[in-house]
Amino acid sequence: MHNEFGLDITMNKSMLFAYGNDCFGPQPELRTLDSIRPSLMDSDCNGPQTVYSIVMDVGNKQDRQVLQDRMLLFGVVGYAAGKLGKEPVRSQGHIHKISAHSGWSPPEVYEIWQGRAIIYMQEFADDNPGRCYAVIGGKGDVIIVPPSWAHATISADVDTPLVFGAWCDREYGFEYQKVRSHKGLAWYPLLNDKNEIVWQGNPNYLASELIIKKPRDYYKDFAIEKGVPIYTQFQRNNEKFQFVSKPQLKANVWEEFIP
Repeated sequence: MHNEFGLDITMNKSMLFAYGNDCFGPQPELRTLDSIRPSLMDSDCNGPQTVYSIVMDVGNKQDRQVLQDRMLLFGVVGYAAGKLGKEPVRSQGHIHKISAHSGWSPPEVYEIWQGRAIIYMQEFADDNPGRCYAVIGGKGDVIIVPPSWAHATISADVDTPLVFGAWCDREYGFEYQKVRSHKGLAWYPLLNDKNEIVWQGNPNYLASELIIKKPRDYYKDFAIEKGVPIYTQFQRNNEKFQFVSKPQLKANVWEEFIP
């Protein structure tokens, strides 16, 4: 059970989610291997047929109205164990669509619930990707992707299914075209013979540097407390994550942002 993260949600071996009596949520959207092949280095690779499972708009029933009023949405994603050919299990990479209500491409706040994750992000999905980061997090770590950045979530552990929660804009949407036109993001995560992740540049972009790092402390800029689930922090202060649906509130922070 994931009560330790403020929500009574469970993912079973079939990657289906169950909700406790005080929790609401939808049936999952399943992403198949065939659906993400265009963004993989080897589009003909083998791997789990259901790569990941997504439930968008989950929460405690008492919070449903305030989530709607604040244009916030909490999502949970589970990844299969295993690998995709020579790559780890991962999402295909996207940019968040501009939300009509804010005029911004919204940021996203991740919290790792199980396994280890790499949140890979780059400033642009154009030929020049700009700054590129691979931020490695474990259980309880929080990682923020800033507005407009192209990004993907990667499982860093072949043997353990990855589960994470995330704060999103309620009017969420994904743009894939630029990423797919470059056959993925600027750096491919690959697995060596010890199932350790190594990185290979994507030749469809201009050369770039990859910065590999741990998550930073977000308290100064966002008042996010370490060791307290991000859903619980929202319940204690409904305004804390308003910057997700109103990114303009942190416009100065997004300049030269370091995750």
